[in-house]
Amino acid sequence: MSENAANSIMETKICKDAIVSELQKKKVHLFYCLECEELARNIAAESDHITLQSINWRSFADGFPNLFINNAHEIRGQHVAFLASFSSPAVIFEQISVIYLLPRLFVASFTLVLPFFPTGSFERMEEEGDVATAFTMARIVSNIPISRGGPTSVVIYDIHALQERFYFADQVLPLFETGIPLLTKRLQQLPESEKIIVAFPDDGAWKRFHKLLDQYSTVVCTKVREGDKRIVRLKEGNPSGCHVVIVDDLVQSGGTLIECQKVLAAHGAAKVSAYVTHGVFPNSSWDRFTHKNNGVEEAFAYFWITDSCPQTVKAIGNKAPFEVLSLAGSIADALQI
Repeated sequence: MSENAANSIMETKICKDAIVSELQKKKVHLFYCLECEELARNIAAESDHITLQSINWRSFADGFPNLFINNAHEIRGQHVAFLASFSSPAVIFEQISVIYLLPRLFVASFTLVLPFFPTGSFERMEEEGDVATAFTMARIVSNIPISRGGPTSVVIYDIHALQERFYFADQVLPLFETGIPLLTKRLQQLPESEKIIVAFPDDGAWKRFHKLLDQYSTVVCTKVREGDKRIVRLKEGNPSGCHVVIVDDLVQSGGTLIECQKVLAAHGAAKVSAYVTHGVFPNSSWDRFTHKNNGVEEAFAYFWITDSCPQTVKAIGNKAPFEVLSLAGSIADALQI
C-alpha cells in the first residue's frame, strides 16, 4: 500500500471517529438565571448540542417569586442543566425554587452549574457561635431531588477551601473544575520576550494551584502580623526582572493583591499582573485597580478574571487592566461529562 493511500485511510478513520464522537454527545437543555444570560448564550454558542430554554422570572405584589418554566413538557426524558448565580441572598431563593423543581419534571439527568460558590470563604467555626455558611449552602445544594437518571451533578469552579468538597452529601455529585487552563492559554499569547513567573499571595493559593502551573517558576508571599497589622512579605522565589502574575481563586477588596504587588515591585519585578477566577469585588472595589491615574491604579499590567460573577463583568466593561476569560467553553465541555 502506498504512503498516500495509508494516509488517506488514516484521515478517513479520524473523520469517522470524530463524527461518531459528535453523535455520541448528549443534547442538553440549558436554563439560566437572568444574571447569567450572556454567559448562557456564550455556552450555547460553543456547542450545537446545547439548547437554551427560558423561565419567566416574575414576582407577586408582595415581592415573592412568581415563576414559570417554559416548555416543561418538552424536556421530559431530556438532559437538563441550570446555570446559577448566587450573587446575593435575595436571588438565591427564587433560583433554588427552580433548581428543586427541574429534576422532578421527568428529565433524564440534571446538572447544576454554579461557577462561583459564594459562601466558600466562610467555612470555619473559630469560636462557639460562628455560623459556617459554606456548610449551610452545601446542605441546601445537597438536597436537590434526584432525577430519573440519578443524583444531580453540581459543577463548581475553584471552590475557596478544598475541604468543602466534603460538605456535600451523597445525594449530589460535585464536579470541581478550575479556570487555570484559561490563564495558561492567555499567558502563552503574551510576547515570548517576557519571562513569566507565577506568584502566590499565600501558602493556601500555592497548595491549590502550584501543580496546575508547574511549567512556571514561582514566588510565594506570606502574611505576617506586626502588632495589629497584617503585612505581606516575600517568602521564597526571586521576581527580579520578570513579569510576575499573582494567582488566587477570588478577590474581594483587593487589599492583599495590592500589598503583594508592592512587595514584588520592591524586589525588582519588571511588571506585575493578576489572575483570579472569581472577581467578587463588593462595593465596586474593582475601581481601585482601573488605569486612570499614576500610582497603585496603574500597578497592574493585566488583571484577568473569569465571567463566574456576571455582575462584575457587566460593571468593569472594557476598563483596563481588566480582561475577562470566559468559562463558556469549559462549562460546555462539563455538560457532556
